[in-house]
Amino acid sequence: MSKHYAVISVGTNSTRALLADVAPAVPHVVLARAIGTRIGEGLGESGKLADEPIVRTLEAIRQLQRAVRGRYVRLFAVATSALRRAENGEEFLERAREILGVPVRVLGGDEEAAASYRGAVSALGGMRGERVGVLDVGGGSTEFAAGTTIVPERVVSCEIGAVRLTEAIPALAGRDGAVDAATIERARQAARQALEPLSDGEPVERAAFVGGSATTAASIARGRKGTIAAYSLSREDLQRELGRLCALSLDERKAVTGMLSQRADILPAGIVVLDTALELLGLDAALATTSDLLLGVLLEQRDAAAPTAGQPRPRRAGSESQRGNRHGQ
Repeated sequence: MSKHYAVISVGTNSTRALLADVAPAVPHVVLARAIGTRIGEGLGESGKLADEPIVRTLEAIRQLQRAVRGRYVRLFAVATSALRRAENGEEFLERAREILGVPVRVLGGDEEAAASYRGAVSALGGMRGERVGVLDVGGGSTEFAAGTTIVPERVVSCEIGAVRLTEAIPALAGRDGAVDAATIERARQAARQALEPLSDGEPVERAAFVGGSATTAASIARGRKGTIAAYSLSREDLQRELGRLCALSLDERKAVTGMLSQRADILPAGIVVLDTALELLGLDAALATTSDLLLGVLLEQRDAAAPTAGQPRPRRAGSESQRGNRHGQ
């Protein structure tokens, strides 16, 4: 019997929806959609969400809600780094709740890391006893989780992301033309400092990347348009693509095969974070996969809803059954 769950996620750079049948052991993705909204734009300077990013993000939520409406048995909504940091986040969350009919749960950094890990390990073809690490490079933060089972044993949230690093070092965006070596080195130093906790803890033997920086880097590395479910990215790949992008202006980057135009300004920063993470983990490559935070949220909710003998099904904040929910009709 199928069991379709949906989740809408408000990230620092994009707002996304995932609809999946979570009944099978290997979930079946029915719909995956992303809209570039960059709600975190200017957040680092003001500490608040700006009016224009709020408006475009709420409109994206409406579009994504319409895309999944009538197709799920349960709907969930989550938000990440930007909503953790924004002084006026509660006002936005209430407006989003009015659209969706469910509260938007703001994930803590550790929760985000654990959900990304849960989603990514489902794409690795089973755990084989080795320690696996999952890195999720977002717009505002980077989460890392590691373990030997589907539940991570260690989670870390680092205050760096593709948007935040680009805002800290604006020349990375390419608006003024090619990016020089000194700027790239400044970015690497900032990334090493922010990601330093990754070098602690037990070594990992396999790693996966999730998030738009990783999947877009994989797309341009393979030189083809379209979404790719999984692709091995080496440090050599990352450094080659970083050099290629930094030699181009912003407009030229947008024409690169496989590039999402709304990521052209922040992708070099994202690649710096990915490559620096591999350096600190002592690895040469990782699997970039689309099985990420959103799938992890759905799998966690599926597992939490599984009946236990003598116990009622648990209910979680930020979710609602479509039956009886007028906003889900």
